[in-house]
Amino acid sequence: MSKTNTSVTAPSVISDFKEITKMRLALSVVFSSVAGYLLGVESVEVKTLILLALGGYFMVGASNAFNQIIEKDLDALMSRTKNRPIPAGRMSVTTAFVIACVFTLLGIIILYTINKQTAMFGAISIFLYTCVYTPLKTKTPLAVFVGAIPGAIPFMLGWVAATDDFGIEPGTLFALQFFWQFPHFWAIGWFLYDDYKKGGFFMLPTGKQDKGTAVQTIMYTIWTIMVSIIPVFGFTGRLQLSIIATIVVFALGLWMLYYAIRLFRLMTEKAAKQLMLVSVSYISLVQIVYVVDKFLH
Repeated sequence: MSKTNTSVTAPSVISDFKEITKMRLALSVVFSSVAGYLLGVESVEVKTLILLALGGYFMVGASNAFNQIIEKDLDALMSRTKNRPIPAGRMSVTTAFVIACVFTLLGIIILYTINKQTAMFGAISIFLYTCVYTPLKTKTPLAVFVGAIPGAIPFMLGWVAATDDFGIEPGTLFALQFFWQFPHFWAIGWFLYDDYKKGGFFMLPTGKQDKGTAVQTIMYTIWTIMVSIIPVFGFTGRLQLSIIATIVVFALGLWMLYYAIRLFRLMTEKAAKQLMLVSVSYISLVQIVYVVDKFLH
């Protein structure tokens, strides 16, 4: 274990705390949960919304802290991660472990106060991310498939928090975010390929930056688009989309598909990074359109 830096300041402690819990990622996950809640609820309860946001943040923060503990030696090998709190020696493994455990307990307890199913799915998310996805990243590209499961839970978690029910509606929200993660993470795996290689991570489906990976990226983008417009056909219970909203969602999907095809054509790290950035905007905008459409109709 590397020695921790004893010369610390309040700003550095806050910065390391934000980094060990990946605050920006956690907030994006909270955004998905809140969107799912707004889609499922009949009348907004501010208390439940706050509990969902806090519980969701704690669960994601715990997963990220556990992940960085497990991967501390590999993180030290990669340019992108070598300055994280643990490999850089600014935080001890013990401190990170305490944060992860406290966040796990707080997250489960808070989500349990909403309802049991919400707490259960939150706990499943932490387990899969920490105990299955993280160890698999150095062994097989199938790790992305496993990681897509906890990654897809937040959107549906909001609906479950609002309704205490798991049916076709949250299942559809789960499927949308599940399929979206493949082009998103493969784009990341592509432009960070050399760095991931230093840590021994297998992120691309073929293991290489090749046409096979690019084709699969296009296919999963198409499946994402198909799932995103299903609610307009009336098969998904209370989860519905108007014609206008469907056109907007479909157009956003074509926008993302354009960049997936562009990656196939150019096969460059720049094209992969552009796809990643577009994919982040895509999922947030689709969730916003879903919510706005619900409240307008």
